[in-house]
Amino acid sequence: MAEFESSTQAVPETGVVPRHVAIIMDGNGRWAKKRFLPRVAGHRKGVETVRDVVKSCIKSGVEYLTLFAFSSENWRRPPEEVSFLMQLFLRSLENEVEKLHSNGIRFKVIGEIDAFDPRIVELIRRAETLTQDNRRLTLTVAANYGGRWDVLNAANRARQDDPHAPITEERLAPYLSMSYAPEPDLFIRTGGEQRVSNFLLWQLAYTEFYFTDALWPDFGAEALETAFNSYRRRERRFGRTSEQLAEDEPMPRVG
Repeated sequence: MAEFESSTQAVPETGVVPRHVAIIMDGNGRWAKKRFLPRVAGHRKGVETVRDVVKSCIKSGVEYLTLFAFSSENWRRPPEEVSFLMQLFLRSLENEVEKLHSNGIRFKVIGEIDAFDPRIVELIRRAETLTQDNRRLTLTVAANYGGRWDVLNAANRARQDDPHAPITEERLAPYLSMSYAPEPDLFIRTGGEQRVSNFLLWQLAYTEFYFTDALWPDFGAEALETAFNSYRRRERRFGRTSEQLAEDEPMPRVG
């Protein structure tokens, strides 16, 4: 069974800091173009931003951080850019995983990773095994991932396990890519676009959305805190009324 219930089945606990943050890291290419640099320079700079955001999430008390690194549609990009992204992913796996482990970070990858070079697949599996008991932060990278693929894959696996049972939310949940994590509290997309681009379609049902014009290489700790401040001003009702929320608030202490 999944560790966490769907937000359409139960009301999750919420706090002033989002427990789970999901980010589409958009704008690397445009950041480079503005500086008359090749697009790959933006991707390289974007890796530095990932490090900063991971540190800031740990400092703020975020428990889960999910980053959309490469969608199943990104194979349509120019071959030389795809090749560079694969090499960057490979180098990051080789150079960053030990640092993640030493800092108590669990590393996960979701998506159809069998499409990658066998060396990348090997490093992913090794990194997941090495860090599986860490709990300071769970860092998930979505690579060759698509939200529709995730739901269809889960449905097919559930059907294979029991062809006759109806597919309910409860049955589907353990087969989803992120069954180990609560649904995101806050979704952030940088780069000015305002769409989810086939990212975590099932899991974002009751997530708060935050869009910013900042390009990903420029999105640091201060920008992340601005997003968190926006989140703190939201009223998360999960189908309830504002009056019900007020009634559920604890009475202030006296004396």
